[in-house]
Amino acid sequence: MLKIAYHPAYIHPVKEGHRFPMEKYERIALELLAQGLVEPANFFKPDLCSLENLQAAHDPYYVEQLLQKTLDPKMIRRIGFPLDDALIARERYLVQGTITCCQHALQHGISFNIAGGTHHAGYNYGEGFCLINDQGVAARYLLEHQLASKIAIIDLDVHQGNGTADMFLSEERIFTFSIHCEKNYPFIKATSNLDIGLDLGTTDDFYLATLRKAISQVLDKENPNFVFYQAGVDILATDKLGKLHITPQGCQQRDSIVLQACKDRNIPVQVSMGGGYSTELEDIVQAHVQTFRTALDLYNL
Repeated sequence: MLKIAYHPAYIHPVKEGHRFPMEKYERIALELLAQGLVEPANFFKPDLCSLENLQAAHDPYYVEQLLQKTLDPKMIRRIGFPLDDALIARERYLVQGTITCCQHALQHGISFNIAGGTHHAGYNYGEGFCLINDQGVAARYLLEHQLASKIAIIDLDVHQGNGTADMFLSEERIFTFSIHCEKNYPFIKATSNLDIGLDLGTTDDFYLATLRKAISQVLDKENPNFVFYQAGVDILATDKLGKLHITPQGCQQRDSIVLQACKDRNIPVQVSMGGGYSTELEDIVQAHVQTFRTALDLYNL
């Protein structure tokens, strides 16, 4: 069974007109059910991530300041959301969702978090709507509990996963790989183990050819025994913040390439949804739902 992390707290209230489409998380869950792709039993509601697990991956002082709401105002502006208890709890729920997803992926081959992909949060900072790095915390959890010995984090959000790259810069057991739009946020890039920065307006053919070549090299050379996939849909041409020209069909083929490569090599994979900022919410939701559909088809779940 495909297990999917979802919590009502994922939908945190934001100002009307805010560019972060918080309502997409509920809409994804409802659409998966409406299309008959999953049943209520596929979903699980995560608990709060423990302080111990947060501090195993992030600077303990940063975590303490975050939980006590004593972050410097400049850091809060860097994050992009007003800091309150509900927002902090939301982040802890989604991080635990990704950790628990890893356990399900080890059993079933793949699992999803409807939220997550908070890849701009680094070791001692939050940034770009990200307070805590869910896949970063979960990767550290796998290593600390000897559930994996080599991990690849495949980040295909349109924006570079700078926080993830920063967090694991000196961790040889974690390979960070990002394909992103080069002339886009963050404008000062971190250093992943493999970065591929694409030109503005890149279209399907070049994007997919680049991914096919790189994914085989990464998985065959690094030989990970667990993969995290950040499946942002802000690569779409309709995305307000993306600056690439990828079609919905190209986005689906991207997911298929990544997931098929993992399945062929029997590598468990955890998927977090990442960004999506198209003008029409429906474009975002359907692109995310297509990622689930692709996984269900490939894994016969």
